[in-house]
Amino acid sequence: MDTLLSLRVFAEVAEHKNFSAVAERLNISPAMTSKHVKHVEARVGARLLNRNSRNVSLTEAGAQYLLTIRPLLDGLAEAEAQLTSDRLSPRGTLRMSVPVWMSNPAFAKILTAYHQQNPHVTFDVDLSGRKINMVEEGVDLALRVAFKLDEGLIARKLAEVTFQLLAAPSFLDRFGRPETSADLNNAPMLAYSQVAADGRLKFGGEDGIDVKLRPILVSSNESILHQAAVAGMGFAMLPNWAAQDDVKDDRLEAVLPNVAWPKLHIQAIYADRSYLPAKVRSFLDFLAGSDGFPAVLK
Repeated sequence: MDTLLSLRVFAEVAEHKNFSAVAERLNISPAMTSKHVKHVEARVGARLLNRNSRNVSLTEAGAQYLLTIRPLLDGLAEAEAQLTSDRLSPRGTLRMSVPVWMSNPAFAKILTAYHQQNPHVTFDVDLSGRKINMVEEGVDLALRVAFKLDEGLIARKLAEVTFQLLAAPSFLDRFGRPETSADLNNAPMLAYSQVAADGRLKFGGEDGIDVKLRPILVSSNESILHQAAVAGMGFAMLPNWAAQDDVKDDRLEAVLPNVAWPKLHIQAIYADRSYLPAKVRSFLDFLAGSDGFPAVLK
C-alpha cells in the first residue's frame, strides 16, 4: 500500500472525524479509507483512532502521531506547490481560535489587511472562548492572553495589552468613585473566570494592588462581562483595546486611572513544529508587523 497516501488519509480522518466525508473528499471508497488507516496503525503498532458507528476520535497515541506527521505532510504539500509556482505563497484555510474580546473593528481590520495581501488564505475563526485541543480539532493557531501551555505547543509573544478597571458612569454615581484601592474591597465585580474568578486583584508586588472584590457575575466570556459593565452592573477589568470606544463615548469610565494596571501579552499558540505552513508563518509575521497589532494597539 502507498504509505504516504495512507498517512494523508489518516490525517484527514483524524481532523474531520468522519470516514465517509474523507472518502468523498479524496475520491476513494469508505472501505479503502478504512484500509489506509489500518495500514498506518499496523506500521506503528498502535491504535490511533477510536471509532464506532457514530464517532471517530483520536487515541492518545493518535494525537501524538498526528502532531508529528502534520508538519511533514504540510511541508511536502508546500514543496509540491513550489514546483508549480514561481514563489511559495500562503494559501488554504487558516483555522484560528481567539478571545471573545477580539470580536471588534480593530481585529477585523487586521484580518482584512492580511487578506488583501494574501487573497488565497481564508479564515475559520472560533470565538467561543472555550479551551480547545488544537491537535484533535485541527486548529492552526490560537491567540491567548491567559492560558496554560499544553505539551507539544509553543507560544510566541506578539503584543502587549493594558488592562483597566472600568465601570459605567451611572454605576459610579450610585456606588461612588473609588479614591484608593481600599475603596474596592467587597465592591461588586464582573469577574473573568480564568484570571480572577474569586474577585481578587493582586499585582505590582508589595507596593502594588491587593484587593478583594465581590463577584456578582463570573464568566469565561469577556463579551458578557463587557456588556454588563456598560449596563451598570459593576466593576470589570477589561483590555483597553476592547473598551476604548466605550470610554471615549462615556459609556464606561476609568477607575483609579493613575494606578499602573497590569499589562499582559497577546501570545500566539501553535504546534511545536520545525516547518510552519506558509499561511500560519505569514499571518504570525503580519500580526507582529507594522500593519498588525502594533497598528491597533497604539
